[in-house]
Amino acid sequence: MSQRVPFTGAEKESLHVSLDRHRDVVLWKVEGLDDEQLRRPMTPSGTNLLGLVKHLAAVEYGWFCQTFGRKTEPLPFDEDDENADLRVTPEETTADILAFYGRARAAADKVIDELGLDDVGTAWFGETVSMRWVLIHMIEETARHVGHMDIVRELIDGATGDHRRG
Repeated sequence: MSQRVPFTGAEKESLHVSLDRHRDVVLWKVEGLDDEQLRRPMTPSGTNLLGLVKHLAAVEYGWFCQTFGRKTEPLPFDEDDENADLRVTPEETTADILAFYGRARAAADKVIDELGLDDVGTAWFGETVSMRWVLIHMIEETARHVGHMDIVRELIDGATGDHRRG
């Protein structure tokens, strides 16, 4: 059973649980598939499940850690290739990408726990943003890509659904 956003919870707790619900679906969407299925391009642009996980890991690190002045590991962004973070190289294993996502989540959670909703940082494009804005943005970003993952997974093996059923 997936987490439930508290019906009367505090704002920060509610936002964090909402993000976690979508993060958990990311992992659920890759369960039970082999490496070939996870890497299989399912759209003309090459979208695949493992690439979406890699992208979400990179943006978690970017938005939560870089924005608020925290260190990250090297991120797969490339000024000359706006989709570099969506591509999995042959050298990267499924375990590597899933571990990268786990480390990104843990690093982001640490920043979320340490800061208040009104604390601010500087986005990659130079604007000041609050933790509240980053949480909302990452809920949107993760939910959007979970929707992509749902469609890609359905195309691979017919599995559908937005959350695991209890």
